[in-house]
Amino acid sequence: MRKQSCLVSLAVAMGLMASMAFAQNARNYNPLPRHFPTIQRYVVEFANAGGGNLSYHNGPVITTAYVIPIYWGPSWSSSSNPDHAIASSLTNFIDGTGSNGFGITGEFNVITQYYDITSGHTNYIGKSNLGNAGGALYDSSTPPTNVTDADLQAEVLKMTNNNPRTDTIYEVFLPASSYSSDGTATSCGGPNLQYCAYHGNFSHSGLDVKYASMPYPSCGGCQSSGFSTTQNFEHFISHETREAVTDEDGTAWYDRRGYEADDKCAWSPTPFTDSSTGANNDGTAFAYQYEWSNLNSGCVKTR
Repeated sequence: MRKQSCLVSLAVAMGLMASMAFAQNARNYNPLPRHFPTIQRYVVEFANAGGGNLSYHNGPVITTAYVIPIYWGPSWSSSSNPDHAIASSLTNFIDGTGSNGFGITGEFNVITQYYDITSGHTNYIGKSNLGNAGGALYDSSTPPTNVTDADLQAEVLKMTNNNPRTDTIYEVFLPASSYSSDGTATSCGGPNLQYCAYHGNFSHSGLDVKYASMPYPSCGGCQSSGFSTTQNFEHFISHETREAVTDEDGTAWYDRRGYEADDKCAWSPTPFTDSSTGANNDGTAFAYQYEWSNLNSGCVKTR
């Protein structure tokens, strides 16, 4: 009995060591988890990195998800500023009408193969009208030039009156006069360009708050060829929304190298447009990126 006990203890210890080694290796491969890589980082770190299918790591997903965009800065609410029309298009891309809202398209349907397990019950992600939690929020105050992660979290709490929903991703859009920073890494406009956008979560009064940083796509490293500013933002939305749903706390779905579903397909195959799902105020079609599908063991457009 004592020998069996020792063997069990050894097996548990080896399992724990393997789990710790996986976490360390994944972080080594992907030093900025939950961050949308620039084209340059994708080419170097992601394109030929392998990693295989996504694995489930026992964390939660958002089975019925909603998105509330927060437009921070006076340009978004000024009818004479081009940003106002961009904001209107992005809100329509998220909320949609009829079959046009992103959450009820085939592009979102790809992630309905993923799930979490709670008390032995498997809960699959469902399609959802992402706008059902409420419309867009506008903050006409001027954000800092350097919007830190702490600034972003404070903005979410400010705009939700310290009462955020836990089934909602608060996506904070920044004007071209600001850039996002997370530690030493920055978005377009910052001194250390490493990412285009990112999603995260934080705890507030016992609530698990989900949010995303959506900086202005003002540099080539975060622009898809031929896309308008609006379409580049839509690329960000499709990427960060699906990742926040499938890996809300960074503990659910990612591959052995630490890459989430949209990371694996961020820039290749080439992001695409689909006029059948709707059009922006500038006449361009809604834009998306490919999504990793475990069922296909590859990047797919729709399902």
